[in-house]
Amino acid sequence: MTDVKSAFNDLWLAPGLRTPFAKGGGVYAKQSAMSLSIPVAQAMHAKARPDFLIWGQVIPDATMSNIARELVYEAGLDPTIPAFSTVLACSTSFVGVIQAAGMIGHGGTHLALVGGVETMSHIPIALKTEAADRIIAQFAMDPAAALAALAKLNADDLNLPTGGWTNKQSGRSQGEHTEDTAKLYAISREEQDRRALLSHQGAIKGQDSGFFNDLVLPVAGVDHDTIPRRDTSLEKLAKLKPVFDRSEKGTITAGNASPITDGAASIWVGDGEGLKRLGNPPAVKLVDWEIAAMRYNEEGILMAPARAIPRLLSRHKLKFADIALWEIHEAFAAQVLANIKAASDPAYRREKAGVDFDLGEFPWERVNPHGGSLSIGHPFAATGARILSQAAKELSAMPSGSRAIVSVCADGGQGTVALLEAA
Repeated sequence: MTDVKSAFNDLWLAPGLRTPFAKGGGVYAKQSAMSLSIPVAQAMHAKARPDFLIWGQVIPDATMSNIARELVYEAGLDPTIPAFSTVLACSTSFVGVIQAAGMIGHGGTHLALVGGVETMSHIPIALKTEAADRIIAQFAMDPAAALAALAKLNADDLNLPTGGWTNKQSGRSQGEHTEDTAKLYAISREEQDRRALLSHQGAIKGQDSGFFNDLVLPVAGVDHDTIPRRDTSLEKLAKLKPVFDRSEKGTITAGNASPITDGAASIWVGDGEGLKRLGNPPAVKLVDWEIAAMRYNEEGILMAPARAIPRLLSRHKLKFADIALWEIHEAFAAQVLANIKAASDPAYRREKAGVDFDLGEFPWERVNPHGGSLSIGHPFAATGARILSQAAKELSAMPSGSRAIVSVCADGGQGTVALLEAA
């Protein structure tokens, strides 16, 4: 390791709890972001009082400006715990961990509770600014007239999510952008389906072996992730039709893309003193991290990890083979394959990542051993805490000095990557 490590030599991640993940519109259809967050926060708080709490939500709730602080009250936590919210698309609770790491050891803090939640079953509909201003002005002068005006609103007065979750700059969805990526990097449909199948097989293996038992907290009558498919196969995946590019050139389907998902997840971030409060649970060192950003229209909106991974590895003089575990967020199978293909290309590393360092061959057999977002699900703000907790549990069972890379791509052309090490 280089001297970089010395700056982060007492930062630790301990696995947190999460709800089972479930498809949007399913078993959690009547749950809110708060109702999914409360049992997770209560169970974590029962283990130890954090010095502060960070919580995130990507799809906003208009009734809450700071879901983290509202969670402290709604969950009945110690009200003297400071709490603030954060957001970075799919990397929301991941960047919350990085924020917490920057605060630990300062201001008398030793332990942070970080997490996130998404209820993708519920999509807010907002008034357009002109309509909202008109109604609010009427309420000030004549509440009865304002209520009557509300009843007369039409579609032109509303911001309707008719395009689904589209990027504001491009007006296109992540799936449409990733179709561009798949074509640019010649990622075949068969490769994508195979990666999806491996994800489901890993998740089912984890459920059968009990790997998830101490990570998943039963909530609302659900005690396990409901998305992993025991009966899926390459043949079944091959029968699904493309959903973003419906021409003969389309390759992304409902089977090789992460599903709309509801769920909440958490993780602990602390120093040695913080771990003592938790009873010294299995934990891993947070060695270093990298946040990358790029132009969204260059090669696809989810390709920033291809820049971040080489930068982080080269900073520590590590090759791909030096990493025992790779936990990579599976927004789309094509995005995982394309990011690694790009990061493995010396020309790409030099030109896009600014790294001239030989990383060697990539060990695909070390990727997501217990499944990823394709099979487990992807509640935007919860995914970072889920994937980091999963990696921390997997890595803590490996020999001392074993390393992991955790990577999450995010809408807007951004990505977060962390280097972890077993104690």
